[in-house]
Amino acid sequence: MEQTLYFILLLIALCSVSECVQRQYYFINVKKTWTEAQRYCRENYTDLATIDNMNDMNEVKKIVDDERRQYVWIGLQKTGVEKWQWSSGDPALYQNWAPTQPNNGEERCAVIKNGQWHDGLYSYTRNFICNNTNTGLVYVNQMKIWRDAQSYCRQNHIDLVSVRNQNENQQVQQFISNDSHRSDDVWIGLFRDSWQWSDQSNSSFRYWRSDEPSNAGGNENCAAIINTAPREWNDVSCSERYPFVCHEDKLILIKENLTWSEALRYCRQNHVDLVSVHSEEIQRRVMNVVQQASTGAVWLGLHNYCLMNMWLWLSGEIVCYQNWAPGNGAEPEDCRLEKRKGAVQSGGDQRWISLPESHKLNFICSRY
Repeated sequence: MEQTLYFILLLIALCSVSECVQRQYYFINVKKTWTEAQRYCRENYTDLATIDNMNDMNEVKKIVDDERRQYVWIGLQKTGVEKWQWSSGDPALYQNWAPTQPNNGEERCAVIKNGQWHDGLYSYTRNFICNNTNTGLVYVNQMKIWRDAQSYCRQNHIDLVSVRNQNENQQVQQFISNDSHRSDDVWIGLFRDSWQWSDQSNSSFRYWRSDEPSNAGGNENCAAIINTAPREWNDVSCSERYPFVCHEDKLILIKENLTWSEALRYCRQNHVDLVSVHSEEIQRRVMNVVQQASTGAVWLGLHNYCLMNMWLWLSGEIVCYQNWAPGNGAEPEDCRLEKRKGAVQSGGDQRWISLPESHKLNFICSRY
C-alpha cells in the first residue's frame, strides 16, 4: 500500500513537464521570392515557417537577429477566403453570434455583450479580457483598439480570451457581470482574416505591426518579418527576394493502419516514439496533423496502466493535461479482455478516446 501511494505521488510530481517548441526552425540566408523559398523549404525541410505562438516567434527571432536584413519570409500567405479564428490559435468551432451578426462588412474582430458576440472595427476602443495561466480571466479596464489589446495581453498575460464552448461563454459573461463597474461590451480574441500558412496549419497566431497588413499597391500577399525590433510582421509583394525561415515538424502522421503495438514499434524504429501530448500547445499541433488522417481516430503514445487504472504517456509522465471525449478516460477500464490505449479523433473536436489496442489506425510519431 505504501509503495502504491509513493508511486502515485511520484507520478503527480512529474506533472511539471517543461514546455518545448514543437518545430525546429532554420534560417536560410539566400534571397528568393516567396514561392521559391516555399519550394526550397518543402524539398529540404517540412515547409516555410509556421508560427503558432510567442514561444515560436521568440525562437525565430533568435535565428534572424541581424539588423542588416530588410525582411525575412515566413510561410503566411493571403488567400481569397476569410474566416473567424482565435488570437490564441484555438480553432473557432463554437460560435455564439447575436442575431444578424456577423454582418461581414469591415468589422473584423469581435466583442461579447450580454453573452452574445458582435463584430466590430479594429479601430474602435474598448476594455478587454485576457487569459492568464495562474489567475484565469483578467479584466483590463483600459480602452484600447483590438490590436493594442492583443499586444497588451501577450506582453502581460497569455492572449486575448478564447471562448471555445458554451460553458466558457457563460464563464466569461458571469465574470463581466460580477462587477457592476465592468463594461458589458468588451473585446475577446476572435478576429477574421484571409491569411493561411503554407503547410495548411490552422494556427491563427498573427504578429503584425500595428499599421499592417496594409496591402499597399494592392498586391502585398505574403508575410515577412521586419528587420527592426520587436520584429513584427509586414505584408509584402510575393515577388520580392528575401532570405527566409524553414521549419521541420517534430510530429509526423503515418498513414499506415497498424495496431497500437505495431505503431509503437514503427515509431521507435524509424523516428523516436509515439507522440505524448503534455499540453494544449502540443494538442493544437496534433489537431493540425490528424486532419490528413485516413482513419477516424489516430493512435497516441497513451496507455492504461491497468493495475492502478491510471493513464500514462510512453514518455513516462502521468496525464496532467486532459482532452478526453465524454465517457472516456475517467471510468475504470476493463482490462480482462484486452488492454486499452489512447487515440485522438481525426474529425469533430478531435478529443481523446480509449480503444482496444488491436484496432488498426493511423498514428503520430515524434521525430525528436
